[in-house]
Amino acid sequence: MWRVIGQDRAVALLRRSLKSNSLAHAYLFVGPPHVGKMTLALNLAQALNCETVEVPCGQCPSCQRIISGRHADVQTMVLSEGDTAENEPRTRISVDQIELLQHSASLPPFEGKYKIFIIDEAELFSIGAANRLLKTLEEPTAKVVFILLTTNERRLPVTVISRCQRVELLPLAITEVEVALCKNWGVDPDKATLLARLSRGCLGWAVSAVGNDSLLQQRTERLDELLMIIGADYETRFDYVARWVAYPVLNTGRRLIQERLELWLDWWRDLLLVKVGLSETVTNIDQLSWLIDLARNHSLAQIRAMIDGIQVAGNQLRQNANPQLVLEVLMLSLPETGRYGNGKR
Repeated sequence: MWRVIGQDRAVALLRRSLKSNSLAHAYLFVGPPHVGKMTLALNLAQALNCETVEVPCGQCPSCQRIISGRHADVQTMVLSEGDTAENEPRTRISVDQIELLQHSASLPPFEGKYKIFIIDEAELFSIGAANRLLKTLEEPTAKVVFILLTTNERRLPVTVISRCQRVELLPLAITEVEVALCKNWGVDPDKATLLARLSRGCLGWAVSAVGNDSLLQQRTERLDELLMIIGADYETRFDYVARWVAYPVLNTGRRLIQERLELWLDWWRDLLLVKVGLSETVTNIDQLSWLIDLARNHSLAQIRAMIDGIQVAGNQLRQNANPQLVLEVLMLSLPETGRYGNGKR
């Protein structure tokens, strides 16, 4: 069975390819974080190596070994902090990694029908690694399938994209996430409603939050940061930016900045909704009373300008603009200081 939820179009495309034996040698799964790209990639790997007629069954030894990460012919490249010898976050997929992958791809499957190579965060290819992989994609090997996962395809070389079949995974409707949480994970309806709205349609994040209270605690801390910054002077704001960009910019730091900007965008969008009388549709429903209070201190024009500023900053960062400069400009766009004290609720 296909385990990914709410991605019917993507699943239908892959099913048709399997049924007609018209499988691509390389796929590019595109979508926001936690939308289901890795789940779908592992499902496809199961389908290609499943031992039953109705694939993927999820129950045969091959399917079980793939989902547990123990199948010899399914390799997943996932970057994480501490990957390098210096215990620093790795910020690029290197030529050496791709060479190892190429060597493995040149060998026949060991225990299954296909060799599958899943590369997460494919936007982090170094130029050399992307060029080296391109040669492999241009000369596909039988019984080998590459699956590249990315949240930002604009950072991938066009030549690599052109060699892959693109599959887009879209965020789910909020009601779909809410129903899935209640039905499949037994989440209390009120909590399911909150998590569904906070997830931005990405079920994976909501499921993680079900078993990890620290995610909601982290969100609360970041909202407190936001309110503190709104009420701070420019010197404090610029000091905050300096701390924000202190992480390695290419990977960990840039991702954290984008996460915070998304949180800010949700908050200012909520203020807009409250301002125009649509309080029942806000994302941060557990903060509604605070949003109503803050909305009184902003004009509609101020709120819209701030939303525009955050969106511009996010787009500039995705295009590799200097993070410190982008955020300092954004700090200058925030409302005037002195309205909210220290921002504590």
